Amino acid sequence: MARTVSIAQARQGDSHTIQEIGIPSLVLMERAALGATGRLLNGDFDLANVLVFAGTGNNGGDGLAIARMLHVRDVNVTVMLTGAEDHTSTETAQQLKILHYYKIPVIPAHTDLKGYTTIVDAIFGIGLDRPVEGKFADWINAINASPAKVYSVDVPSGLNADTGEPQGATVKADATSSFAYAKKGFVTDQGKQYTGKLYVEDIGVYLDDHYEA
Repeated sequence: MARTVSIAQARQGDSHTIQEIGIPSLVLMERAALGATGRLLNGDFDLANVLVFAGTGNNGGDGLAIARMLHVRDVNVTVMLTGAEDHTSTETAQQLKILHYYKIPVIPAHTDLKGYTTIVDAIFGIGLDRPVEGKFADWINAINASPAKVYSVDVPSGLNADTGEPQGATVKADATSSFAYAKKGFVTDQGKQYTGKLYVEDIGVYLDDHYEA
């Protein structure tokens, strides 16, 4: 079985790659999006009308980059953003700027998901440390109720990547692309129910082998 890592190891790998090796975070984001976009284009997904459901953190930034890469391949794509554009992470703000250049629709998140054929879940990353409730739970429940196929970016939103247990409302994906390494929670019996088919994308993140989680 391929190597699995904890959340702490994944974070350390990102930090080591960005801070010590010197590969910029935005480069890693682009690589992640390229890998994920390839899965969508070459997989069993109906791309007639794609929705990218994006958070304001870097997981959302991955989703925005995927939206752009689909758009330039003539896929009809809409982005729903879970928060204000001026409250995004640095990298996600940059991805939004690029989306606006391409005039890709970015609208506030809501629960009417009729008509979308594939939904890309890029709401929460592995850093989620609280139960999903409120409007986020409403959005995730709407995603799960949709007949569209669901593809999760790095982790199904709401899933604990260490334990494979849902943290409140949790996306049930048809497929998930985990970046750099699969996370420990993805290979548990419970975790597999949420990730669907699991892919691992090599994005050039390197673990510091002297680090122990």
